[in-house]
Amino acid sequence: MNSEKLPVSLVIITLNEEKNIARCIQSVPWAKEIIVLDSGSQDQTVVLAEKLGARVVTQKFLGFRDQKQKGTDLATQEWILSLDADEAVSAELSKEIQNLFTHSPATLAHGYLIPRKSFHLGQWILHGGWSPDYQLRLFQKKKAHWGGGHVHEHVVCEQRQKLKFPLQHWVFQSLSHQVQANNTYSSLGAQDLKAKSKKFNTFKLIFKPLSKFVETYFIKKGFLDGMAGFVISVSAAYSVFLKFAKLRELEKGRPL
Repeated sequence: MNSEKLPVSLVIITLNEEKNIARCIQSVPWAKEIIVLDSGSQDQTVVLAEKLGARVVTQKFLGFRDQKQKGTDLATQEWILSLDADEAVSAELSKEIQNLFTHSPATLAHGYLIPRKSFHLGQWILHGGWSPDYQLRLFQKKKAHWGGGHVHEHVVCEQRQKLKFPLQHWVFQSLSHQVQANNTYSSLGAQDLKAKSKKFNTFKLIFKPLSKFVETYFIKKGFLDGMAGFVISVSAAYSVFLKFAKLRELEKGRPL
């Protein structure tokens, strides 16, 4: 069944993903179409994607939600599998998805939630809210759309079911990469808060980061991932701190 192409468009948004793009595309050999929406890569991302059969379209970055919706709109197949370039379909998940298409179309849900397993700091992270981390990534194009804000984009559809096997995620290349990501996402998060007319609050600046650490390290058992779990929980708390600190900067009219 691996050689049979399914009515699925694999959609990936990219920016300088030469280290990841081949692994991502090659994990889905059964997709009838591959769409890569690139926002100006300066490395070999586009060349590698095209060699692997992708149709590459260049689009100035619109924000995660709108960029992924644009990629979905470009797709021609009935079904969409939306992946980030640093993700890959596991062998078990690949078989599970292929088996779905042996069923009657009338029995299929509008979208499927896939558990995601992330690799960071030399190990798979299994606690702290990082796993199973369900993501709705497989969906019928005409019955779903991308919603959410600039950061927490998600697929909106009515009928959902869960799949069993994981999507693999190489979330950060290094600790430095995580720090850079925290800086980027906290800026987007602050902009989302401002767009929603949320006001800076010193109480939240102090206690939201503390509650995030308690949530991830203790309540969601990040401590079971050892030192990696501790580092991740501190990083999550710091990202929340940055988001609220940057909201204050936006209110003051200062650049982030």
